[in-house]
Amino acid sequence: MSRGFRLIFATSLLLMLLGACKGSKVGICYGRNADDLPTADKAVDLIKNQNINYVRIYDSNIQILKAFANTGIELMIGIPNSDLLPFSQFQSNADTWLKNSILPYYPATKITYITVGAEVTEAPDNVSLMVVPAMTNVYNALRKAGLHRKIKVSTTHSLGVLSRSYPPSAGSFNSKHAGFLKPLLDFLAENQSPFLVNVYPYYAYRDSSNNVSLDYALFESSSEVIDPNTGLLYMNMFDAQIDSIYFALAGLNYKTIKVKVTETGWPSKGSPKETAATPENAQTYNTNLIRHVINNTGTPARPGEELDVYIFSLFNENRKPGLDSERNWGLYYPDQTSVYNVDFTGKGTVDVNNGGNLTSINGTSWCIASPTASEEDLRNGLDWACGSGNVDCSPVQPSQPCFQPDSLVSHASYVFNSYYQQNGATDIACNFGGAGVKTNKNPSYDNCLYMTAGSNKTAANNVTTNANATSSSGRRQFSLPNPYYFLLVVVLMSIQSL
Repeated sequence: MSRGFRLIFATSLLLMLLGACKGSKVGICYGRNADDLPTADKAVDLIKNQNINYVRIYDSNIQILKAFANTGIELMIGIPNSDLLPFSQFQSNADTWLKNSILPYYPATKITYITVGAEVTEAPDNVSLMVVPAMTNVYNALRKAGLHRKIKVSTTHSLGVLSRSYPPSAGSFNSKHAGFLKPLLDFLAENQSPFLVNVYPYYAYRDSSNNVSLDYALFESSSEVIDPNTGLLYMNMFDAQIDSIYFALAGLNYKTIKVKVTETGWPSKGSPKETAATPENAQTYNTNLIRHVINNTGTPARPGEELDVYIFSLFNENRKPGLDSERNWGLYYPDQTSVYNVDFTGKGTVDVNNGGNLTSINGTSWCIASPTASEEDLRNGLDWACGSGNVDCSPVQPSQPCFQPDSLVSHASYVFNSYYQQNGATDIACNFGGAGVKTNKNPSYDNCLYMTAGSNKTAANNVTTNANATSSSGRRQFSLPNPYYFLLVVVLMSIQSL
């Protein structure tokens, strides 16, 4: 192999590697069904200040498109159900819309997706039959403009498109939608477009609280739900709902279609019987969701797979009908004050304001095992933190700084605190089902240094991590390198040998 060819090969491989490591994305839904909302320019400023780079809107409003120009924010725009008829009837209608409503603002406004219709299976049947013809016309218009590979076309669904979602492996589409779904899935597969779904664990909990625990819905569960058909373990409702879609797609032999979540969230206020609709729960859900997604955890059926989500929504929307919760999904009030705070980077400390009851400690407190907690609760919390909680538990392994005293309480205290500090040092992060308590006294001792908020310093800094360490509870923890690491090594070795 010639030197020049090896250089080209290595460079191409490196570019492929970089493209493969994009990771999952978290965006926001910018609905406007409310009074006294800020101007589009102010809304965009608010979005930029929160480090949000992906936004979904529900139409192609010109003022909104102009406001996003030159921001670099990727925009998902929508064609509402009320416009499906003209878009489905004539190609010229889609061509004219693209020419007048999109092309004058693109690419300064970075449009990456067009959703044609929304949750049409919840609307009258004649509406759903218009979707694929309308999508086809929009795609053809994009193709004429040379944009069909840069802007993807799809439509959004509610989880009601399934006839069964539990257990996840039994996920299947409702047969009454077969006439709509077959051509739709063919379109998505042919054009490499994603299946867009709105996922709301809140409703699963609200409508079936006897069968679904609040912790499971909020990503806070310390015990798994086992799919009896596959043996897969689920720690949260969100993953179970996503996998039910993937299994439904696989059941119809559409295994290449990716799933994206176009709406998910939790309301901060509800009607009297909606007791779970609180700022505390809303912040817990969205904070845990963001961390879960940006860690590229994937789902039990699709581990490590990229999954993009859009949180609903930017503002409370007071004109929406229905129960009080329908008007209280926003992160912000129309006056731009926070309902509660969410860090979209998934790394910072989060406070709750406006009456919320979470507090940020900022390094002045630690979380330790409660002296009254049962051995079972401590063990469950320790297992969860060292597993799904992504805590580095190597410092409590034999011969490491925090192994002695070799007791469940001591090991749990170190691990609980690590999770607590890594996740914003909030009250919720020290809960562990009541097994954790906060203290103002630094529990560090000898060479066992407990982490503080905003610091990466832990006892692990003083040891070499054992990738196959066993936790004190007996669960084996595997810390495998990112698979792309090995590909990077190959690339670098190839370049070095030139």
